[in-house]
Amino acid sequence: MRARAATRSTGRNRGWLWLAPAVLVAALLFGTAVGETRIPLATVIEVLAVKAGLGSAALDPIDASVIWHYRLSRAVVAACGGASLALSGLILQALLRNPLAEPYLLGISAGASTGAVTVAVAGIGAGLLSMSAGAFAGALTAFALVAALARAAGGGTGMRGAGVIILAGIAGSQMFNALTALIIAQSASAEQARGIMFWLLGNLSGVRWPDSWVAVPMAALALGVGLWHARTLDAFAFGAESAASLGIDLRRTQALLIGTASLATAIMVSIAGAIGFVGLVVPHAMRILVGPRHARLVPATALAGAVFLVLSDVVSRIVIPGQVLPIGVITALVGAPAFAVVMIRGRQR
Repeated sequence: MRARAATRSTGRNRGWLWLAPAVLVAALLFGTAVGETRIPLATVIEVLAVKAGLGSAALDPIDASVIWHYRLSRAVVAACGGASLALSGLILQALLRNPLAEPYLLGISAGASTGAVTVAVAGIGAGLLSMSAGAFAGALTAFALVAALARAAGGGTGMRGAGVIILAGIAGSQMFNALTALIIAQSASAEQARGIMFWLLGNLSGVRWPDSWVAVPMAALALGVGLWHARTLDAFAFGAESAASLGIDLRRTQALLIGTASLATAIMVSIAGAIGFVGLVVPHAMRILVGPRHARLVPATALAGAVFLVLSDVVSRIVIPGQVLPIGVITALVGAPAFAVVMIRGRQR
């Protein structure tokens, strides 16, 4: 009976894996077809076919530019960003054994924002550092500060430990947000300040194809690292001591995984600003659907994160006619209730 059940489970998993590319393509097509201006689906498909070399029809230059250079590039970057942020949350939750661990709540996004603004506005690095490098340095600094503060406050595992590290994350976020505001006030013009504040809420309006050259490799790297260390993440779910007893090099593995999560967050912040709660909502939803084993959870989280952020971006463009909302507003409206649910469920256990 167990063997038969295992065979059925394996079949379902393989079917899900074959379905995943179709779901992702459908989400990208939806994100490309829906927007502020109505463009018929047939026109969207025709433009994509011609750009892919599968057709030779005459295209309206305006429609072709909107579809190819604006909507599709935006959907691709949103998908990569959603996958990266969701995987970052999944990795942090496994390493810290904390159901509330997520880049936004731990202050990593705020630290990355400070680093990016320091390079872009204050000119730190004399042009030698990119926004992504500044964001990465800020993300690592924020994580180190929050982890040190949580440890000093006696944080551990369980909901008490979760509360301690979230409080440490709030403190870190407030400090880095204050530093960001100070840098903007001192170094940015009024016009720059308005643009930066809108960007800090999460904004994909300025995304174009060159941004995908960074976002796509980052999503692939995060997915590859997650899959390669799937069994390691399973071991960390039982504690660092259990992982060490299995022969896992704790320092090297933790450094690699934390570095990957911080880099993924930093890349997305440098492209689209701080987008919160993706790393909280998506991993918990996928645990309910596919279970706790990371061999299934990692690809499911990456796919769901990609679809979630593409759909959130579509909502941000159409919910108020003639106006584009910051995408972080949409993810927060979904994530804040999910945060409350996770806290209540954790207390009831």
